[in-house]
Amino acid sequence: MSGDARFTVTRTLSKEQQARRERLVEAARLLALEGGYPAVTMHDVADRAGVARATVYRYFATKDHLITEVAGAWVHQVTDDVEALAVGDTPIERLTALLERIIRVGAEEIPLTSAIVQAVTSEDSSVEDDRLVLFMTLRDRLAAAIGDPVPERDQVEIVIGHVLLAALVSLTSLRTPVDEVVAMVTTAGRLVLAGAIAGSGPAAAGASAGAEPAAAT
Repeated sequence: MSGDARFTVTRTLSKEQQARRERLVEAARLLALEGGYPAVTMHDVADRAGVARATVYRYFATKDHLITEVAGAWVHQVTDDVEALAVGDTPIERLTALLERIIRVGAEEIPLTSAIVQAVTSEDSSVEDDRLVLFMTLRDRLAAAIGDPVPERDQVEIVIGHVLLAALVSLTSLRTPVDEVVAMVTTAGRLVLAGAIAGSGPAAAGASAGAEPAAAT
C-alpha cells in the first residue's frame, strides 16, 4: 500500500470516538496476548471490537500503528505507579527495580511483548510519532525512578532505553531465560548510572559512595 493511502485521525475525538478507539486498542491487545503479532489483523481487531473493518482504518493507518498504541498503553500499565516501583534508597536501586519490573512483566506475556517489540521496531512510517511518544514516556519513567539530579541524566535515560529495548528483543526473539535478561539489563543500568555519578566529581561524592557497592556486584 502506498503512503498516500494512509490516513489517521488528527482532530479532537468525541467521547464516543475515544471510547471506540480505546476498544480497538484493547481488542488488538487481547489478540496479541493470545497469538502474538500474527494474530493481530485489522479484520480480527474489527470483529473483536464489534465495528466495521473500515472503522479501524479511520483511527489507525496500519497494523503496526495500532500495536504501537497497544505498546503505549502497556508501558503506562507497567510503570504508572512509579512510587511503588521505585524501591530503594539510591538512584541505582530505584532504577534497577523498575527495569526488573518491566522485564518480568514482559516475560509473563511473551506473545504480547513480542508483538509490541516487532511493531515498535518496524520500518513502517506510521509508527514514528507514536514510537517517539512511547520512548519519551519511558524516559519520564526512568527519570522518576532515578529521582536524584544525576549528571547527564538525559544521556543516561537514552542509553538505558536502548539497553531495555535490546533486552526485550533478547527475551522475545532469542528466548533468553528471564533471569539472564534481568541480570543483563540491571547490570547495564547499574554500570551506566554509576559511571555518570562517578564522573560528576566531588559534588556527587555522597551519591557515588552509595552507588559503588551496587555497581561492583
